[in-house]
Amino acid sequence: MAMNSTQTTKAGYEYLLAYKVTVPIYDLTVEFCNSYINRYSRTHDQMVQAARSGMQNISEGNKQQGLKGYIKLSGVARASLEELLNDYKAYARQNRLEIWTKDKSIREIREIRETWNIIKLNSTLPDSPNFPNLPKDHEKAANLMITFINQANYLIDKLIISLKEKHMREGGLTEALYRKRKQYRGF
Repeated sequence: MAMNSTQTTKAGYEYLLAYKVTVPIYDLTVEFCNSYINRYSRTHDQMVQAARSGMQNISEGNKQQGLKGYIKLSGVARASLEELLNDYKAYARQNRLEIWTKDKSIREIREIRETWNIIKLNSTLPDSPNFPNLPKDHEKAANLMITFINQANYLIDKLIISLKEKHMREGGLTEALYRKRKQYRGF
């Protein structure tokens, strides 16, 4: 199928659910922190940076020449989101908010369904996805974020497992270069 001049080629990571869910996590974390966390606090900066790292490290990992780097950076993304998850749980605890079950969150927070509809309807996200805003109620907002991060962590765990399996089957960059060198030298 030929592409017209308005279509662009997307990077491989942009098709991954594990990546696509990190985009609203980052956007909504910025909104959450601007609404509920002191803008001049270290916590504000750390939460925003952890959300950004959760998103950016998947894209950076995908651009690595070898699977080893992709696996490592996917692990960094996962660790950043785990840190962010703990920040949201601490916020809930410190503000005496209930942390809802996954089922209650999905049932009660329409923004979860609306966001996933956008993610699933687009093979890659549009440049400006029209994600819903953060709920005004801070308990609902915190539970939205906790749910999204748990979902992203699950998907990143699956991504890492599949990357490790691919590495075991196909080998890594060093092995591929060694095979090429042997081929070149006629061995």
